This record gives sequence, C-alpha cells and structure tokens, in this order.
Amino acid sequence: MNLLDIIAHAHSGLRWVALILIVYAIINAILSKNKGEYLKKDKMLNLFAMVSLHVQLLIGFILYFSFRKVSFSEGWMKIDSFRFYGLEHVLGMVIAIAIFTIGRKKAENASTPAMKHSRIITWYTIGLIIIIASIPWSFRGL
Repeated sequence: MNLLDIIAHAHSGLRWVALILIVYAIINAILSKNKGEYLKKDKMLNLFAMVSLHVQLLIGFILYFSFRKVSFSEGWMKIDSFRFYGLEHVLGMVIAIAIFTIGRKKAENASTPAMKHSRIITWYTIGLIIIIASIPWSFRGL
C-alpha cells in the first residue's frame, strides 16, 4: 500500500465523520430552534461540520491532482466513471462545500437565535443533499 492509497482510504473513511457531523448539526439546529438561544456548542458544532468538509476537500484535491482516476483524453465524458470522478464528484462537492460555508456565515450574521438555527437547517440540508448525490456509493458501479 503506497501513500496515495492511504490518502484515498482516509478520504473515503473520513466522509463518515463529515456526514455524521453534518447530520448532527442539522438535528441540533432543528431541536434548538425554538429554545431561544444559540450557544457556543451550536456554533462549534456547525464550525466542525464545515471544517471537516474543508479537510475532505483538501484531501480530495490531493487525490485529484496526483492520483487521477480520469484520463482527459478525447471521449472521456462518455465513460461513466471518468465523467463522475473528473466532473460530477468534484463539481458537486465544491458546490456543496461553498453552500455550507455561505450558510454558516449567514447563520452567524443572523439577528436572532431562531434565525441562526433556521439558516443552518436550510443551507446544511441543501449541502447534504448535494453531497449525498455526489458520493461514489458502491451501488453506482463506479
């Protein structure tokens, strides 16, 4: 097993940490929305969820630029796995992480605790849907 294999396994395994943090942040926001407070634990949970995604993005870029599963030769878009890893996965994840980052910033700038939690619920849920659609699940046959 070489270094790139280790990085690929880390990227694959850390997705579960990121997904759990995202789901936990959304559930926390739903349960805390009507409590009338936005505590430091809420802020930190939302931050850790977002940071875990940024770490995944950095690891993903290392893999993308050094361990290409894609050959960008003519006709690469016609091959499902090349199109997925070369375009769909990367683009979907970058868009989702941008949504998480924007959503967290909007939540921090909201005027009331309920609005902060509402923005986390909305933006993080949209980002989660995009992430789930962009993960190379085993049933996709890639």
